[in-house]
Amino acid sequence: MTGAFEGWPRGAFDVLLRLEGEPSEQVRRECRKDREELVRQPMVDLLNTVADADPAYEDFAVWRYGEVLLAAWQRQSAIVRMARNVELAVGFDLDGLEVRVAWWYAPPEQIERYRAAVADDGTGRRLVAVLRKLEREGFEISGDLLKRPLRGHPPDHPRAELLRHRSLIASRHLGCDDWIHTGAAADRVLRTFTQLRPLTQWLVKNVATAHQGSV
Repeated sequence: MTGAFEGWPRGAFDVLLRLEGEPSEQVRRECRKDREELVRQPMVDLLNTVADADPAYEDFAVWRYGEVLLAAWQRQSAIVRMARNVELAVGFDLDGLEVRVAWWYAPPEQIERYRAAVADDGTGRRLVAVLRKLEREGFEISGDLLKRPLRGHPPDHPRAELLRHRSLIASRHLGCDDWIHTGAAADRVLRTFTQLRPLTQWLVKNVATAHQGSV
């Protein structure tokens, strides 16, 4: 049952420590109930609190215990769907919280729209400005890149590296201080989502949304 978000209890870290490495099936079975109550449920409560604060974040999913990959038992992941292939994500593990926006696993038509938007002087320069601001604020910019410059564009294109992207991610670790055990963690996630809003909106408008005449 969903309740008011009050942070992750300190026992959540004890559960994650038991699941370190490649836990046996017995250990995973023994930890299932505690992990659901102490690790996953607070994430559900956090995302509900965030959605209550801003309805734009209502479409979210929090991975269940049986849905995580082997070797990922120590990380609780959740996403907020902003558009097709554009997601805000929150991760909780022994290092605390991480928040990011990701455009990934995109179909070919989105990749083409992304490249056209990057090549365009107006939208391309806007993206560069948004990414530079995020870097100054402590975000790491990453993504899957082509190994060579994109065909059809000069190697010295001012945004040549961005044109090579097939995915684009901006992420930031929020840490693991005492606030993570309180409702203040939701405030930090909301502030980080706000910082990511310009990039999220750029991706939704220029990449995820098919404009008239687009495929």
